[in-house]
Amino acid sequence: MAQSNDTPVRLAVLGAGLIGRRHVDHVLNEDCAELMAIVDPSDVGKALAAEKGTGWYPDFATMIRRERPDGVIISTPNQMHVANGLEAVAAGVPALVEKPLADNVAAATTLVEAAEKAGVALMTGHHRRHNPMIRQAKAVIASGRLGQLVSVHGSCWFYKPDDYFDLPWRREKGAGPVFLNLIHDVDLLRYLCGEVAEVQAMESNALRGNAVEETAVVLLRFASGVLGTVNVSDKIVAPWSWEFTAGENPAYTHTQETCYMIGGTLGSLTVPYLDLWHNPTKPSWWEPIVRERLPVEYRDPLGLQVRNLCEVVRGTAKPVVSGREGLETLKVIEAVKQAAATGRPVRTN
Repeated sequence: MAQSNDTPVRLAVLGAGLIGRRHVDHVLNEDCAELMAIVDPSDVGKALAAEKGTGWYPDFATMIRRERPDGVIISTPNQMHVANGLEAVAAGVPALVEKPLADNVAAATTLVEAAEKAGVALMTGHHRRHNPMIRQAKAVIASGRLGQLVSVHGSCWFYKPDDYFDLPWRREKGAGPVFLNLIHDVDLLRYLCGEVAEVQAMESNALRGNAVEETAVVLLRFASGVLGTVNVSDKIVAPWSWEFTAGENPAYTHTQETCYMIGGTLGSLTVPYLDLWHNPTKPSWWEPIVRERLPVEYRDPLGLQVRNLCEVVRGTAKPVVSGREGLETLKVIEAVKQAAATGRPVRTN
């Protein structure tokens, strides 16, 4: 039964880490939502619940025995996403699962198919798709102003300090910047340029020596014929990443740089500033080239994502990024890891 739009949607947040805390704050900031509980077995989770004046439970099973949320946001470590997601599905509770859905495609497929079979809404936390600027970039491409797309490049460079890796799971398989960071960029490139058909990749852990990579370079062949390159590293001091350029998270310095370049036969577009470069007369390197900065609307995408979850719970909207969409992006990421391990091109399907 659809829920009344006048009644706040009661949400529980699983996980009290960095992203879990951000979800908690956004739930509290949205009029459509009410924070019912924080679910985390640690003293940190219990303290956060007390600080925010909400309920606390050590695990999903304990919570569901005592009270039932309308929806859950799962922001536990990657390796726990599927188990937590399956708990929500079994209880019939709509779930937003942070990316990646799982640390491998087989497990993510199990979760997605279970949700679809049970008819329980499953969303993936690729929050950048909720950003109005990304939707505007998609509209520019669809309008034909770039002509036929030819190539795309994404940059994802930043430096994670040593103490970031004090949490053991961040050094283990299923973590690393390809799974934790590049997956967002790949998801946006899929959204903007279409499905990825094949990847080639190299990666390195030469500096830290952890079980996960710190740097990776990726070649993408899209089904449309578009070719792309993406470069990610969490060991480089640099301003060219979504975190620094988009201004979404106040924890990061906001730079006036770009992180994506999308090129076509009539023009090119930078993201996030939506600079459209084109020839006023005809396409030619002999002709003048001009920049047109398109107006950009700013709204916090994490807040918009919470609003979408509330709408999904109420039955008034579909997920902006479904579990199935999250699975398709994860297939590309798994292909990247396989290509890097084997040194051979890998098809995504």
